[in-house]
Amino acid sequence: MYPILVLLVLILILIVKGFINKRDNGKIVTLISSLGLFTVVWGFLGQTIGLIAGFDQIQQMGTVSTQILVGGLKVSLLSPAFGLITFLIARLGIIVLVLVKKPKQ
Repeated sequence: MYPILVLLVLILILIVKGFINKRDNGKIVTLISSLGLFTVVWGFLGQTIGLIAGFDQIQQMGTVSTQILVGGLKVSLLSPAFGLITFLIARLGIIVLVLVKKPKQ
């Protein structure tokens, strides 16, 4: 989840930069869009890798209690949830940047 946190900070910096440079922010909007989508993919990749590792451990143990299984599944949902929240922040930033964009004269 640390890469998603770094990308969130980068997205917030780009949104602020877009507010400062209101005229020409097409590249910034495209970059924010790409980074936002990347965070979602990274979150689901992290979940997939974590589930594979968790299922390997369960396979080695043979049996596992329901509480341990549910706890592990709950933890595995944190990474995609954080990626989705970051994606929503990026999209909201894009919407606001498009709304405040000054037309070229």
